[in-house]
Amino acid sequence: MRKLVCVGMLCALLSACTSPFEKQVKADFQAKKALFSQGDFFGVFDDEGLTAEERDALMFFYAYMPVGDITDYSGNFYLENIRSSFATREETEWGKKIPDDVFRHFVLPVRVNNEALDRSRMVFHDELMPRLKGLAMYDAVLEVNHWCHEKANYQPSDARTSSPLATVRTAYGRCGEESTFLVAALRSVGIPARQVYTPRWAHTDDNHAWVEAWVDGKWYFLGACEPEPVLNLGWFNEPASRGMLMHTKVFGYYEGPEEVMRTTANYTEINVIGNYAENAPVSVRVTDIDGKPVEDACVRFGIYNYAEFYPVSSQKTGADGRASLSAGLGDMVVLAVKDRAFGIQKVSFGKDKEVKLRLEHQVGDTLSFSFDIVPPAGDPTLPEVTPEQRAENDIRFNREDSIRHAYIASFPGADAIRAFASETGYDAEAVAPYIVASRGNASEIEAFLKEAAGREMRSRALDLLGTLAEKDLRDAEASVLDDHLYHTDSLADVATVLAPRIGYEMLTPYRSFFRREIPETDVARFREKPLELVEWCKDSLMLRDDLCTVGTVISPEGVWKSRMADRTSRNTFFVAVARSLGIPAWIDRVTGYVLYKENGKDVAVDFESGRSEQVAEGTLKLDYTPIPRLGDPSYARHFSLSRFDGEGFALQVYPDFEPWSKLFKEPVPVPAGYYMLVSGTRLAKGGVLAQVSFFGVEQDKETDAGLVMRESEEAVSVIGSFNSESKFQTPEGGETSVLLTTGRGYFIVGILGVGDEPTNHALKDIAAKASELEKWGRKIVLLFPSRAAYEKYQSAPIEGLPSTVVFGIDADGSIEAAIRQEMKLQAGTRLPVFIVADTFNRVVFESHGYTIGMGDQLLHTVHGL
Repeated sequence: MRKLVCVGMLCALLSACTSPFEKQVKADFQAKKALFSQGDFFGVFDDEGLTAEERDALMFFYAYMPVGDITDYSGNFYLENIRSSFATREETEWGKKIPDDVFRHFVLPVRVNNEALDRSRMVFHDELMPRLKGLAMYDAVLEVNHWCHEKANYQPSDARTSSPLATVRTAYGRCGEESTFLVAALRSVGIPARQVYTPRWAHTDDNHAWVEAWVDGKWYFLGACEPEPVLNLGWFNEPASRGMLMHTKVFGYYEGPEEVMRTTANYTEINVIGNYAENAPVSVRVTDIDGKPVEDACVRFGIYNYAEFYPVSSQKTGADGRASLSAGLGDMVVLAVKDRAFGIQKVSFGKDKEVKLRLEHQVGDTLSFSFDIVPPAGDPTLPEVTPEQRAENDIRFNREDSIRHAYIASFPGADAIRAFASETGYDAEAVAPYIVASRGNASEIEAFLKEAAGREMRSRALDLLGTLAEKDLRDAEASVLDDHLYHTDSLADVATVLAPRIGYEMLTPYRSFFRREIPETDVARFREKPLELVEWCKDSLMLRDDLCTVGTVISPEGVWKSRMADRTSRNTFFVAVARSLGIPAWIDRVTGYVLYKENGKDVAVDFESGRSEQVAEGTLKLDYTPIPRLGDPSYARHFSLSRFDGEGFALQVYPDFEPWSKLFKEPVPVPAGYYMLVSGTRLAKGGVLAQVSFFGVEQDKETDAGLVMRESEEAVSVIGSFNSESKFQTPEGGETSVLLTTGRGYFIVGILGVGDEPTNHALKDIAAKASELEKWGRKIVLLFPSRAAYEKYQSAPIEGLPSTVVFGIDADGSIEAAIRQEMKLQAGTRLPVFIVADTFNRVVFESHGYTIGMGDQLLHTVHGL
């Protein structure tokens, strides 16, 4: 895209120059504004104090915002952010060098992903700018990440994304929250930044998000809140080189150089896999049974991950029946659907250039296929880091941990919680879990509890807190919780009426709002006949999924004011209104159905028809014959179930890692319909032996289907050697050897990287399998690279590790060096490293770096010995 230049100086963001881009933005803005016939959402444009530059920036914002950003935040909020961005651009040396298009898309926007928006830009700017004085742009990026590490580190959590300020208040976040936080921090000081996601890894379960920052004309990557001495370095260099897809969302209409994967009303999704891994395109030509191209078929490219073919790209075919994608050099499974015909096939990027996919199957057919899925091999490129740089970074890293730990130490402890309970009349053991989990938000939770105590509603307040997710405790305001507690009948059901949480929306005080806004005549008829509320939603709400593609949820109040919603927000709105009126209502977590209770029966809502009826159900039993290394497969680790929804198969969200024996060993009720069952055995090198089956479940009938876990023909074999007499230091300061510690037989040795995401994942996975590893009975020797690393770990240890774990210190690095040399690990390969070996010095398993399911992998190996 050309730069807009006007008499030697940059034009305003959308200047008087009539570029095609400006025309597009203005047209999109006018179209968006015309949709909002309800409410006064564009009042900020009436401000006579707006400069032309500010007006153009606001127009760009409003043209591409999801509906919820217009309904749930004021125009003055966006204006404050815009003015801060422009001021910072003038304030910084690098701001003057940033091209207008880069500034527009990667500095100016407030939204990063689907987080709640806040005033972090202004708050972060004021704290960060003094630290960046005199720094070059490259060094400023590194410094901002060090600051972020002072504030937060990694901790897994649920799918709702905390706002940047909430992440700071909590002092941790999952990778999506850490990267949202870092992008917000970089933009606050005028540095272009974007969040990069791999929707799913191909070689291991899970996904990851990190950050790219624009420095002097080039994009660099870095791990959020995981500062390194240089850019383009993180623990994920190797996994990223094995990635199949990396993408980023660019706010608004975008004309950049990258491959466009998808253009929506809110953002342009671009493919950045080329920044990390070798890749190649595949073209899929969808045909009917006679070989003729099929237009408007839904094509989904899926990566095997968490036992499903996770759709990383969804496309509609053109008149020629084609869809295409560029991805890393591994395998995906492509599913194409048109009406009730479908086809499914494996494609290999780098081998297949054009694939013909026939819609040769019909919904209702009973089918089964096997796929051997191979992930990319990977070949990481690591930038040079001198020993001096590494040592300095390690010193800073530890100091930043200390700063963050000092802040965490200010959270209420046991004594403070006991004192609060005594003062307010609560049982200390009853309130402690909520106050501890609230972390930096404890004052809000305590304020809520204190007010409830004053009103003699202690038990009901605890009931309400018990319905919340931990993340709610960390960012909910007392006033919001008050609204739900004091505007709900004291005898109403806790789970389906009192509970504020419905899905993944941000909690808002919607109950008092609806009591004010809904006319009494409507309240009476909705309560008497909830179907009237269903019909109201059908007739009164404009459904615009296309305007809400970021994954945000419009607040129930925003839906009421605008009379506009996407399906998710409409469903949330219905439940919110119903609960506000005392009607039990909820969204089923497994199926996604919206339900309410009437005359003691669960009734499912069909908004499209305006009807509601009981769910048509059959029963499903999955027959499983145990294989030698897997007696009881678990959901989302070994198998998953998806139901046909018209365009594809929607995952049924049973609890993660729930065993088959608890879910489907006996017949269980499921909605009638057509299902896809996926199972897979993950191999040590990341490949998968997958099985996919299709079958129907009829109403009031039992279906028995087979759950097949394919076995690897690869027997456990010796892959290297390890000297079991290798010595390490004990935590008490003595010296011992692996052999003396474990005795004769097999053992596990792990070299840990303390405080980083790969090690935390591995240890938590091992803890999850503690009882089974204890039954194995052999020692697990976990070694730290230094005593300082061991002491750092002890300040925040992983709970629940097997009792067979023995800690030690590889003070001279000899054990780590020996394993690296024997396993031929490249220089710079990140910790942790695990081996399974025996006292005859034979290694039969090795894993390094980031991997999910480490406990399962170890058990799979030891059960095969």
